[in-house]
Amino acid sequence: MIKALFSKLVLGLGVVGFVAGAWSGVATASDKRTHLVIQVSTDDPRTQMIALNNAVNVQKAIPGAVVEIVAYGPGLGMLTAKSKQKDRVMSMALSEDITFSACGNTMNKMAKKSGKKPALINGVKVVPAGVTRIMELQANGYSYVRP
Repeated sequence: MIKALFSKLVLGLGVVGFVAGAWSGVATASDKRTHLVIQVSTDDPRTQMIALNNAVNVQKAIPGAVVEIVAYGPGLGMLTAKSKQKDRVMSMALSEDITFSACGNTMNKMAKKSGKKPALINGVKVVPAGVTRIMELQANGYSYVRP
């Protein structure tokens, strides 16, 4: 009786371990590289430059690191054609491991105010909402930085 109970316990723990292992694999998919999301929600040029520097420094320190910079609210200006950081953002966007995401909600609000959506720098993608994009990335194992 005790032997049968022990066997069931061991089997049950094995199943729980297998399920937990499989579930944790979903968070990082099969990609074991370091992942980082950087939030930019301010129009302060110094803070924006720190965010760009953070992305480059992480990639230098951890070759192959995947970095996504998500801009929303006043920070969206960093990703527009009128940005003071335009050239740097464009060259960084060419890197396969740095992604720039612009908040669709912010773009819609800007369009409502001015009558047109802001022109984004080539290589910048639009996501429905900046905050939810950050949440999604964190749920998928990304580390989070807000300079």
